[in-house]
Amino acid sequence: MPAPGARTAVQAPSPPPPPLLLERLLAGPAGLGTSAARPFDSPAPPATARGGGEQEGPPPTGRDRPVEGQATTVRIPALYCPDAVRDDPALGEEVNNRLVEWAEETGIFTGRLERLRSHQFGRLFMLAHPDCDDPDRVLAAARCGLAEWSVDDHWVDEGEDTEPELLGARLAMAHAVIDPVRLPARYQAQFEDLVRRQPVLRAFRSSLGHLSEFASTTQVARLRHELAVMFVGYGQEAQWRDSGRRPAVWEYLVHRYENAFYPCMALIDPVGGYEVPAPELADPTVRRTYLYAGMANVLLNDIYSMAKEDPGDTNLPNLIAAEENCSLQEAVDRTAAIHDELMHTVEADCAVLATAGSPQLRRYLAGLWAWMGGSKQWHATSARYQQAQ
Repeated sequence: MPAPGARTAVQAPSPPPPPLLLERLLAGPAGLGTSAARPFDSPAPPATARGGGEQEGPPPTGRDRPVEGQATTVRIPALYCPDAVRDDPALGEEVNNRLVEWAEETGIFTGRLERLRSHQFGRLFMLAHPDCDDPDRVLAAARCGLAEWSVDDHWVDEGEDTEPELLGARLAMAHAVIDPVRLPARYQAQFEDLVRRQPVLRAFRSSLGHLSEFASTTQVARLRHELAVMFVGYGQEAQWRDSGRRPAVWEYLVHRYENAFYPCMALIDPVGGYEVPAPELADPTVRRTYLYAGMANVLLNDIYSMAKEDPGDTNLPNLIAAEENCSLQEAVDRTAAIHDELMHTVEADCAVLATAGSPQLRRYLAGLWAWMGGSKQWHATSARYQQAQ
């Protein structure tokens, strides 16, 4: 286990071949002007990795990521996750440039704009939404995502004003922006003054306004719900930090059902230009599939972000290492095993749901699978995680 105060270097492997279900059920577009990704079109049993679990080609190789003060180097195991369906660098660069311009306009990440540019969030949303080649729609998702990240990077982890005791009041104001509060005129003016002075609040208002140009009222309401749940998770994390309490592994896993990529993943269908019927999304099996997918993806984030974070930060590998008294590499391997278990369940559920769902649901499930592949590709290549900045 690393010494207190030492950071962790992470070696990333070459990705394994994508699961066969992805190859059978997704036909990815390959750039601007391409057609949408093909939805699930036939039933399929749960798949395994190519060759019964054996990888083709050489074994995964890693690349050192030097970190100042490092005491431990861990290797990321080959995770059971699809690859990105398409990579359109031109679209990703256009969205990224426009995203950084918007960040400057709203005032988020002031003084960190070039660092923000290097993280290539525009590329993330290009990779995650392969059924859309409209930069405005992809940008709408990217703005919502960056507004969400700004809460973490301004109020929770990296900002100059990250007192945990202030987070609850700040999140309440953020919720009053995303689900617009209506006060008597005299008091509304005071609230509006706060919004004008708070870049994070301005970013939320602007991003929701942009999204509403493409999304239905139902889809925007869905995003509001997911943001409210995420704010609950932020509050839980702040309590751990303020009290110095280390949660049990089971408690942290519950937390990751609240604080994950769900707000981003809720935008799969509005960005794609269609809408999944609300009753289908509320179906318990569909909901479980969506939650498992988001949880798997955030555990992938836990692994890739280790070199970036303070060694005292709360993430699943650190908690497993402490609770089970194992090495950090063993804890990373166990985190990867949980990720893979979730992914196998997602894959099996998607195959079953695709046989009975509407065309919109089948397309959404394909988009969910593609979203995870795009996110994995971004985590493996973004300077946000490849450099300890």
